[in-house]
Amino acid sequence: MENLLESLVESFGLGGLPVAASGRDAKRGRAMFTDLQAAPAWIDLQAEPRDHQLRQAAQAIPRERGWRRIDRGPEAAIEDITISRWEDFRDSSSHDATTPEDRYFVGIALKATRAKLTRDRQVIFDGTMPAGTLYVSAPSKPLAAQFQAPCAFLHFHISADHFPAQSPAAEGLGDLVLLRDPLAAELARALTEHGDAADREFTRCVGQTLAMHLARLEPPRARVNALPKWRLRRVEQYIADNFDRCISLSELANVAGLSRMHFAAQFRTATGYRPREYLLNHRIEHAKTLLATTGRPLAEIALAVGFSTQAHFSTVFKRISGQSPARWRLASKAEPLAAEALPRRRPAADRDWMASAAA
Repeated sequence: MENLLESLVESFGLGGLPVAASGRDAKRGRAMFTDLQAAPAWIDLQAEPRDHQLRQAAQAIPRERGWRRIDRGPEAAIEDITISRWEDFRDSSSHDATTPEDRYFVGIALKATRAKLTRDRQVIFDGTMPAGTLYVSAPSKPLAAQFQAPCAFLHFHISADHFPAQSPAAEGLGDLVLLRDPLAAELARALTEHGDAADREFTRCVGQTLAMHLARLEPPRARVNALPKWRLRRVEQYIADNFDRCISLSELANVAGLSRMHFAAQFRTATGYRPREYLLNHRIEHAKTLLATTGRPLAEIALAVGFSTQAHFSTVFKRISGQSPARWRLASKAEPLAAEALPRRRPAADRDWMASAAA
């Protein structure tokens, strides 16, 4: 486990960086950053034992009984970093919570979901959160969340002492949203792959690494305006109607009514994807629906979602999903269908789009 963390730290340039542990009273501004590096569409969760209620106290990563609510025994020690897991298989759910005055709250999405984050009447984020998305709530701040698809998150409750007032990122940690943050995705994967085998020392090291990562964040020097929602929806609908054929950047720019350069920059700010990446992800999400609900051959599915060859389809599918189409199909058939008994709404895969609160 220690070797895994060391490799992650070195890969993302965090080697030799101490964990911040000084004063409070940092100014808290509102910021939204978009990380433009890709991450898989799913971070696999290890199966939870049926008798998890009996083992909850012994788990390094306890499951929350309610959103951001951890059961603590009267003798439980208060740690500077606590990690918990939240899953909700419903198609729609609403929650609210206030971050403790001495903590920062950090959520990392384990699977893609649709979410709207608000504080009072201010919209912080409204759109699709890919797996690896990281969002932060500052101490004493209320936050309401509406999820419009099943969701799974790791929640980090980090002592405010890790973020000193003089930290360059302190002002931006109030309402921070990082779409598809690569280090956050890898840290979440490390925890979920170990499952219940992850001991408290390992989870603490992962939490400290995440705290160091956040402490090093700096606001971008120049910010590109996000594509307005009405333009984004036009583009999204156009892609949904034409994803099974070749779509050029010029076509999408014309739909949005912008030059290619301005459209590409604003689309990427709004969604975290380049237009081509977004198109590929939309194709793969539609392919997943076909794989899970039909017995059509892979070559036929590849053509149906816009790929010219099965080989190209398989390569892109594995890069985005972490598994080959055949393995993904087998895994989807093996998963329990308990959630199917719940009322269904329009599948999120049919409208895979993202909207930024900056629009």
